[in-house]
This record gives sequence, structure tokens and C-alpha cells, in this order.
Amino acid sequence: MIIAKAEVIVTSPDRNFVTLKLTTDDGLTGLGDATVNGRELAVVSYLRDHVVQLLIGRDAHRIEDTWQFLYRSAYWRRGPITMAAIAAVDMALWDIKGKAAGMPVYQLLGGASRTGLLAYGHASGKSLPELFDSVRKHQEEGYRAIRIQSGVPGLRAIYGIASNETFAANHGQRYDHEPAQRGAFPAEEDWDTRAYLRHIPTVFEAVRNEFGPEIPLLHDGHHRMTPIQAAQLGKSLEPYDLFWLEDCTPAENQEALRLVRQHTTTPLAIGEIFNTVWDYQQLIREQLIDYVRSAVTHTGGISHLKKVLEFAAQYQVKSGMHGPTDISPVGMAAAMHLGLAIHNFGIQEYMKHTERTDQVFEQSYTWQNGLLHPGDNPGLGVELNQDEAGKYPYEQAYLPYNRLADGTVHDW
Repeated sequence: MIIAKAEVIVTSPDRNFVTLKLTTDDGLTGLGDATVNGRELAVVSYLRDHVVQLLIGRDAHRIEDTWQFLYRSAYWRRGPITMAAIAAVDMALWDIKGKAAGMPVYQLLGGASRTGLLAYGHASGKSLPELFDSVRKHQEEGYRAIRIQSGVPGLRAIYGIASNETFAANHGQRYDHEPAQRGAFPAEEDWDTRAYLRHIPTVFEAVRNEFGPEIPLLHDGHHRMTPIQAAQLGKSLEPYDLFWLEDCTPAENQEALRLVRQHTTTPLAIGEIFNTVWDYQQLIREQLIDYVRSAVTHTGGISHLKKVLEFAAQYQVKSGMHGPTDISPVGMAAAMHLGLAIHNFGIQEYMKHTERTDQVFEQSYTWQNGLLHPGDNPGLGVELNQDEAGKYPYEQAYLPYNRLADGTVHDW
């Protein structure tokens, strides 16, 4: 089963997506997601200029060999662009193998370990009434677990709030579904960590009082705190029983999580910007985190992230795979197949794509009673409608960035 054709397809139904499509000599096709939000064309060039020609003539069945070849032969290893490109190839090959076998990919990974995948949605609001309305809306949509993001008094526009003023400048798209704004320069937002640390515990107190103790609540710090600030927040949130506190501090310095762990029992989730097992080695071995947040799309595909999660399982660390709408339906399907098969599944982030995106990427996965399932179509269960994709050409877009009150650039 030889790879005869490799295409890199860029489409922007409501945001930019990069998809690799492989076709074998007997006509089977496979799709892989290579989207890196705000740097999409870098991955396009990596694939088109350096990878596609290496795939033609290769045996599509040899997934592990192809992965190792692309990783080791480049010499310059790791990084989000390289690993997203490899991930796209890996996903596409698993998709082809599933179609050749007549099985969904999760069956090839060992079969289902559960009936469905618990998923969480993103509730947000600039004020408590707006936040409460968002929580209720997510409950009506079937979500059993909900991430809570709130505006902070005195701050104009911060990460994760659907009704930010930047929303109106983004083609009518909800800010938390697509913070990357179309245009030639990133939008500037403001930040004040002390104001945030004072305000967020009062938000969770109000949410618990309104919605009770049972619903799993999550929160994303988005790398904006120092380790001691993160420890302070984790400790102050302990009375509200969070499912997790995510990305509380930049974790490139893995030792920083030791300090956070010393001061709080709030569960910690880290890793949406990580892309290899090496980023997690100390965090998992020393049990400094509770959930692995990587996306299949940015972490070398199903093959590599499965190895990361098998390593994590030895230390009772679970999965919490990244899944906002900058992961295409192809990447989401790959995460669902992997999550269904592994033993140490924790939770799956899930933001519903737009109607136009769903017309471009035709899916077989389902959402029912708060649970996701990848479906039982052979392969990944997603097909690309190239006629629809062709209606939406690439548009340059950048994620925002932060400045403090004194003008210093800060983590967004």
C-alpha cells in the first residue's frame, strides 16, 4: 500500500486550518491536522517544501518507521512546527490503516476502554450574571463539566471571555472560540496579576453557591503567573474543589511546579504548548502534575502522544487533551480515538466548531449526554469536502498579546 499522492490543503471557513491528505496507489485516503494557530503557513511550508516529497513511494502501513524517519532525519528536532507536521503524517497514516482494516482507529489501538469521553466546555463572562448565563447554556447543551473564565474589574480584555470588546473586531466570531484576529498585527490586551488573584476566588465562590458542589469546574491560568503566584491561587481555590487548575505558570521550567505542589492540593494540568515527551519528563516522573494537556495535533500525532500517556500512566497522571476550535475536526477525531482506547483517560476539552467548518470537515463523531464518541466508521471518521474547503482561502490572523500597566510585554 504505497503513498502515491500528498496534498497540503489550507482552508479558513471561520479560522485557518491546515490539513494533509495522503492517497495510496489503491485509492485509500487519509487526513491529518497540522494547524498551528497564528503560524499556519510555517507548517504549510514545512510540509510542502520538506516533507511531501519524502512520503511519495513509502509504504503507508509503516507508521512507526515513517514517524522515526521524519523525526530523526531532520536532525533539528522537536518544536511545534516540526511536531505538527509529523503529527499530520501520523494521523493520515492511522486513518489509512483503519480504512484498510475496515475498523475505526480506536480498535487498532486496543479497543475501547470506556463507552464515551467526558468532555468540558468553556463558560465565560465579564460579570457574574453573564458568566452564570454561560454556565446554564453549557448545561443545556449537555456539558457535565465546565471551565470557568471571568473578567477582572479594571481590565479591558483578557483571555477566554467570549464577550470581550475584541469580539466585535473578529468577523463576528466568539472571542473564546477564535481569539486570533484577522489582520496584519496582533491585538494588544492588558493584564494585572494581583487584581486577578484577588478576584478569581470570589468568582468560584459565587459559582459554587449558584450551581452547587457536584459539577466539575476547571480554570485556565494561561501561563500568566509566577510559581509563587500560582501556588497562592491554587491554595485560595481549594475550598471550591476544582477538577483542575490549568497552565498556572510557564512550565518550560519544569522545576517551577515543585513550588506550586508544595503549597496546594488543587489538581494541576499542564502542557497545551508542549510537543514531545521530553517536555513532560520531570513533571510526570516527580508527579508534579495530574493531567497531560497536549493535543494530538501539536505532539507528533497519535503515535507519540500515546507514548507520552503510557509513560504518564505509570505515575497515575491522566489525559486532558487540548481541544479548542483551533484543533480541526480531524485532530479532534484523533484525540477521541486515542482517549477512548487508553486506560488513563481523564477528560477531553471540547468546543463545538462552526456550521461552516462542519461542512468542510464531515464528521462521524457524536456528542450525547455530555460524552463524546469518535464513531465506528473505518479510520478516523472525518472526510474533507474539498469543494467546500476551496470556498474559504487563508486569511492572516494573529493571537493577541498582553502588556502590563507599565508597558511590559507579558504572557498572554
